[in-house]
Amino acid sequence: MAKKTIARVAYDPIREAHNLGLRSNHAYVLGFVSIGLSLMTWQVSRLKKSDDKAQSDRWGIFIGHWAATFFAIGLALKNEE
Repeated sequence: MAKKTIARVAYDPIREAHNLGLRSNHAYVLGFVSIGLSLMTWQVSRLKKSDDKAQSDRWGIFIGHWAATFFAIGLALKNEE
């Protein structure tokens, strides 16, 4: 049975980030910070006097999406480590 070879990617942003000193723990911390930031921006935005509460929800959701990205980067960096 022949071995399968994995093609090398010309530019690997995860390896590059790892070489620059970014570690999985850094990405995990950023993920948790973005969760807190999402809650904070949502709360602050809800305190505005305007009736545009939908905008508050959009801000919270927008920043909340960052958490998943940071956790995924953390997992990729963990594989690199």
